[in-house]
Amino acid sequence: MLRRSVGAAVTFTDGKGRFYEAEIAEAGKKQAVLRIVSETVAPPERPAKLHLAIAPTKNIDRIEWLLEKATEIGVDKITLLHCKRSERTVVRLDRLQKVLVSAMKQSMRATLPELVGPVPFKTFLETSTEPLRCIGWLPETPPPHLKTILKGAPQDVVIAIGPEGDFTPEEVEMALGKGFEPVSLGKARLRTETAGLYAVTGVVLEWEKK
Repeated sequence: MLRRSVGAAVTFTDGKGRFYEAEIAEAGKKQAVLRIVSETVAPPERPAKLHLAIAPTKNIDRIEWLLEKATEIGVDKITLLHCKRSERTVVRLDRLQKVLVSAMKQSMRATLPELVGPVPFKTFLETSTEPLRCIGWLPETPPPHLKTILKGAPQDVVIAIGPEGDFTPEEVEMALGKGFEPVSLGKARLRTETAGLYAVTGVVLEWEKK
């Protein structure tokens, strides 16, 4: 923006569902003043909200990659989980927030996903209010595939993905006790970040069929 001259047109979003058309009124070396010309409220992209809850990976680059792709595809909220087997319990939210902003702009979306955490897994379970709550987990008897769970009318959904060492049996039991449904993400053994992207993509694709 600072390379543009006074009078140049600029399009931007507030990250809360609105696009703006503006022109540069003043252009300085370190800042610019914009004059808003018009405002457009972006229509909802989908009929329900998608919440991904996932344990950060030991390699922070992998979780940054996931956050970037999930934002581009269209996640509404991301909660970073602190589980018993988590290999990373500290993250720089400011750095991850920049990843989200960059991905939002890259994909021309009007809404910035909400980023929360790290949150203890038990706290996450106690505060989840989505009508449809899923946990990626494979017991001896495979649970229904995610796409099967989504066959009904779209509704707000949260999907929990565990750390590299997976959820403990106790954590799974707590989740089931809070109304979470176990779901399969296919037959392959997926990395944490791959499972997260698979889940986000799966939900969005099913909703786009509606």
